[in-house]
Amino acid sequence: MGPIRACVGVYGGDSTFTLRLTAVMLVTETKWLMKAIFRSGFLALAIMALAVPANTGPYEDGLAAYRRGDYATALKFWRPLAEQGDAEAQYNLGSMYDQGNGVPQDIAEAAKWWLLAAAQDFANAQNNLGNLFADGRGVPQDDAEAAKWWLLAAAQGFANAQNNLGNLFADGRGVPQDDAEAAKWWLMAAEQGHARAKFNLGVMYRDGRGVPQDDAEAMKWFRKAAEQGDADGQALLGFLYEIGLGVPQEDAEAVRWYRMAAEQGDATGQYNLGVMYANGQGVPQDDATAHMWFTLAAAQGDEEAQKNRDIAASLMTPDQIAEAQRMAREWMEKHQQGRLRPEPAISAR
Repeated sequence: MGPIRACVGVYGGDSTFTLRLTAVMLVTETKWLMKAIFRSGFLALAIMALAVPANTGPYEDGLAAYRRGDYATALKFWRPLAEQGDAEAQYNLGSMYDQGNGVPQDIAEAAKWWLLAAAQDFANAQNNLGNLFADGRGVPQDDAEAAKWWLLAAAQGFANAQNNLGNLFADGRGVPQDDAEAAKWWLMAAEQGHARAKFNLGVMYRDGRGVPQDDAEAMKWFRKAAEQGDADGQALLGFLYEIGLGVPQEDAEAVRWYRMAAEQGDATGQYNLGVMYANGQGVPQDDATAHMWFTLAAAQGDEEAQKNRDIAASLMTPDQIAEAQRMAREWMEKHQQGRLRPEPAISAR
């Protein structure tokens, strides 16, 4: 289910913009939760920054080579170890094939090496295998198989796997639908600091799904998610300040949270920030800036943003429209540069 919308008037007369109410208002289908499913980049694994003593062995030599970008040398050290059954070397080799570092990109080959490491109970590999089966990358798409591998990683305390498993239980994909089980896994991940799990848990408390309905507890988790940088949580918190639900009504604070979400490329945050500029709520009224944010949201396929951009344009001069378009182009260019492919996670002993 997509976000619910409500109409608000702007500018006076017959021109109207539409303010999107973010997921806070009755998310009734877990598929919406899955739109922003759970991964910080595909691998979603942090490099363990451990000091590597010099000349301590071929694994460490491979790690040093990898860290300086010499993938061919890293491969020379790690492949023999992987073939001998070293789980960490198998995992790292899979990551190199997944990203195409030092080898041609080959997701099926990545899956092969991760499977070998996962069979030795290596949690990172188990989580990544779950990701592959969930997406059908290099392996047949299979939610039940994804659930199997995520469950193994989650049982070892792997937060990403716990969050992913919560999504499957909430949606009934590959496992029986079970809100209580979803909430259980999301709580485990949230307590380890997983931002998306915090947001999902807030939804469960807000709606009373799998946990007792508790607005205060929902607000606690929504705020934690937003403060940790979750864009949906930020857009949601902005909306709560916009309408004064559970927090004091404060347009400037709404704008602050909308802006955080918008700057991350969140279409809802961009859209609602455009509305605030169009209305002059919490910020000086500014048609050009409203047009810019509507343009950015529209570029992500938001039809309401397209309509509102056109309404804004009808109230602007050609020079103002040109300026708004310039600002939108510069924003896209600036933020596109920050969306480089993430470095694969490599295990360090």
